[in-house]
Amino acid sequence: MAHKEYGFGGLLCLDMETEERANRLMDMLQNHSQFGYMAVSLGYYETLMSCSGSSTSSELNSEEKALAGISPGLIRMSIGYIGTLDQKWSQFEKAISRFQDSGLFK
Repeated sequence: MAHKEYGFGGLLCLDMETEERANRLMDMLQNHSQFGYMAVSLGYYETLMSCSGSSTSSELNSEEKALAGISPGLIRMSIGYIGTLDQKWSQFEKAISRFQDSGLFK
């Protein structure tokens, strides 16, 4: 997506290794830092995120997911064009810091 005044959106992937860790980080990104929203589809102007192994790629079996590089904790984020890059990065860092403080991030 592109907006003349805001720029372009983009995709970011982060592998949290397990679905539990992925869901916990997405919860922090959504509810504690207002980074974006958990969703099953990534098509929207707001920032959306999804744990691909249990949502958009759930029809694949374990072997197919492994061949495609989709771990149970793979988070795909579609970065929207609402807010500035500095705002998004600050929100992301806030959630990562909170996640690290929880002891679940190595």
